[in-house]
Amino acid sequence: MIRKLDHKNPKEASKIREIFQESYAVEAKLLNAENNFPPLKRPLSGYIEARTAFHGHFENESLAGVIEITSEDDSTHIQSLVVSPRFFRRGIGSQLLQYVIDQFDAPVFTVETGAANDPAIALYKRFHFQIVRKWMTEVGIEKVAMKRI
Repeated sequence: MIRKLDHKNPKEASKIREIFQESYAVEAKLLNAENNFPPLKRPLSGYIEARTAFHGHFENESLAGVIEITSEDDSTHIQSLVVSPRFFRRGIGSQLLQYVIDQFDAPVFTVETGAANDPAIALYKRFHFQIVRKWMTEVGIEKVAMKRI
């Protein structure tokens, strides 16, 4: 089941942050950035005060994955797509991505991820995203921007 999350509620925001921390710890290792990975430094207030929307995938009563988006009339940007390592390889990332594509009727979808995050890039490519740009961040992580039209 996927539903919109109330990230303004501190209790729900804590659950969201927990999934982000678990998932981003895995990504930091993939990117060789364990010591300086900005998403791991996001405080609880960064979720509570976010101007984005969060949608969560639940397995029974457990929050298993979260997609964070910014949606406008002409585009939807995926800020983050995270799955708890306890729920890897169950299609949760695909379900969350399909949910956003179905729910937000935007002509363009965009996302950014680490260039070395092969699982994420493969997921987005399955949904017809294409790499449109590569760059090096100020903290030394190579990133890619992807777009689905």
